[in-house]
Amino acid sequence: MFTTVINSVISLFFILLVGVYGSKKKIITPSINKGLTDILINLTLPLLIISSFMISFNDDMRTNLYKAFILSPITFFVLFILSKVLVIPIKGDKKKVLNFSNIFTNTGFIGFPLLNAIYGAEGVVYGSVFNMFLNLFVWSYGVMLFRGYESRKNLKNEILTVLKHPTIISVIIGLIIMITSIRVPNVIHSSVNLIGDITGPLSMIVVGVNLTNVNFKKHLRDWTIYYGTFVKLIIMPMIIILVFEILGESSIVSDSIIVQVAMPTATLASIFAEKYNKALEYSTIMVVITTLLSVVTIPLIVGMLNYV
Repeated sequence: MFTTVINSVISLFFILLVGVYGSKKKIITPSINKGLTDILINLTLPLLIISSFMISFNDDMRTNLYKAFILSPITFFVLFILSKVLVIPIKGDKKKVLNFSNIFTNTGFIGFPLLNAIYGAEGVVYGSVFNMFLNLFVWSYGVMLFRGYESRKNLKNEILTVLKHPTIISVIIGLIIMITSIRVPNVIHSSVNLIGDITGPLSMIVVGVNLTNVNFKKHLRDWTIYYGTFVKLIIMPMIIILVFEILGESSIVSDSIIVQVAMPTATLASIFAEKYNKALEYSTIMVVITTLLSVVTIPLIVGMLNYV
């Protein structure tokens, strides 16, 4: 499995370079990149999630699915408490960015393609449950971090908006297909699979384009960047591994969740920072640095799963 992870991460990294090249050569303009992002979020990713539920489920897999619904919120609770403690040394808007970074990861752009490569469709199913909780929390607590706690007034509307998100709807559709054992015609199944498989390459091309717009030199002397990156990519997933060990939990469900936790900072960090005018360039640097270094740290974290 470790070799599979290494090969998957390296492959995604090379695809990322295609995005860098396309941006440098003006082949992928900002407007094209926005369009690619919309296609990714609204079309290919939801279909990848739906296709992951179109597999034969035995009783063990159904039990694991229920387990994913229990372990996912537990994971976010631990991340929430842990992050509160670890960002104490940080001040100002940087604290908000790092707090967000510690809890919310790039599950969609990188996490799902990697889960698919390591564990197949079953891993994506459990990852989808984790991602459903992530979306609920990111559009409530995540928004509060950047906007401020007065956003509680609009919490109901924001949660309703989340429930209409394509990834949430796709999880619901997938669950219906699984629970009712609907037999999807082969031609539809193969078409959904083909479109869903675009998610991995497309997501990394988008990330590669975003990398070309960051001024790294400006932030190289900021110790909080290095601290935040180490906490995000090493400390947080290792603590979750320890928590699952204490709970006596070691399965494809817990492994899938740990892989998601080990992903780099969610790209929404820079989007929220821009919308609410909170340390935009700093948040973008965190997204970029954690994405680059995750090429090294993800195989290390997944490798640890083989020894615990």
